[in-house]
Amino acid sequence: MNGKAETAGELSRTALDQQTVDTISIDPDKLMAKLEEEGPQAIVTIPVNTDADVIVGELNGQLVKSMENMQATLEIKTKQATYTLPAQLINIDALAGQFGDEVALEDITIAVEIAEPTADWIQAAEDAAQQGSFTIVAPPVQFTVRATYNGQVIEETTFTSYVERTIAIPDGVDPNRITTGIVIEPDGTVRHVPTKVILVDGRYYARINSLTNSVYSVIWNPVEFADMDGHWARGAANDMGSRLVMEGTGEGRFTPDRDITRAEFAAMIVRGLGLRLEDANAPFTDVDSSAWYAAAVHTAYVHQLINGYEDGSFRPNEKITREQAMAIIARAMRITGLAGKLTQVDAEDVLRGYADIGRASKWALDSIAENVQAGIVTGRDAITLAPQAHITRAEAAVMIQRLLRYSDLI
Repeated sequence: MNGKAETAGELSRTALDQQTVDTISIDPDKLMAKLEEEGPQAIVTIPVNTDADVIVGELNGQLVKSMENMQATLEIKTKQATYTLPAQLINIDALAGQFGDEVALEDITIAVEIAEPTADWIQAAEDAAQQGSFTIVAPPVQFTVRATYNGQVIEETTFTSYVERTIAIPDGVDPNRITTGIVIEPDGTVRHVPTKVILVDGRYYARINSLTNSVYSVIWNPVEFADMDGHWARGAANDMGSRLVMEGTGEGRFTPDRDITRAEFAAMIVRGLGLRLEDANAPFTDVDSSAWYAAAVHTAYVHQLINGYEDGSFRPNEKITREQAMAIIARAMRITGLAGKLTQVDAEDVLRGYADIGRASKWALDSIAENVQAGIVTGRDAITLAPQAHITRAEAAVMIQRLLRYSDLI
């Protein structure tokens, strides 16, 4: 509890599908007493140093609710990984509602699990690496949250805010030879998730933030675009390529000065944030479900990153303007938490130094000011913001990299 050792749990070992499972059941009375001593925003850590394949922390629903009320955080810590989960993100009331209106919270068991994936998952990771031409540098780890009541099981697969987890970098692996963490989906596809390599007590870890539970790993995927040598955006373009956020345009090229479309930028920001693609169709009249960008546009819409036009269209193939891109970035800052770190200031005061700010649309002024205040956009020169100009691939790479970097996610 807040770094102080307490005895408030019981460990039991079982076997399941040829894996050993160590479960730590938390004593609710003991934990509540300690929570009341510590006060709000306590961090409850369950450290498990056994050699089990699966580590499970178990609490009842009422204890989770009490932790939520006290803004406490649950942390499961094993030799290979750490899972840090604010109690409020478990959303115990919503889970209880799925079991029925009369279910008592204390009768619901919440299990937070860190596991070595099964052989099928490991094979999927190896196949994905071969297909994607990248190298897996840390064994995959599966993170799960389950609610159980009277034999019914509900998995919590999606959260409303980023949830942090760390994966230990194996001994002998150069921490500089890590480009990003990935999620391995059930269908074998992979997606980037914001990842930063950190040093804790002499050991390197990949700190990953994501809105979902699944199987995670860490990869080495160096990308050097042939046409970026000497370009001002070289570092950002290669970084975004290495992280699977932006792809090249063929033959090892990035084509940095090419303008991009609204659909392309929506796809880039969805990949940059590590969002899981949604299957349903976006409610836009001109986004066909068979289009390559349909899932990305719908995902951006679900996460309130984009809006359509008043006529119900999205105009996916139109080139996106800098002010439109800044509006999307400003909304993304709410997901990453960066928006909450900005002080409240008047947009006109922030933008006064730009001679062409009068060309910006009124609806975009606050978003533009947030981008400038956060340092994500600095203008095409010291006095030119060019809000109505089209955004280039180079500018998009730099904006997304700065969004993630200044949000302390990479």
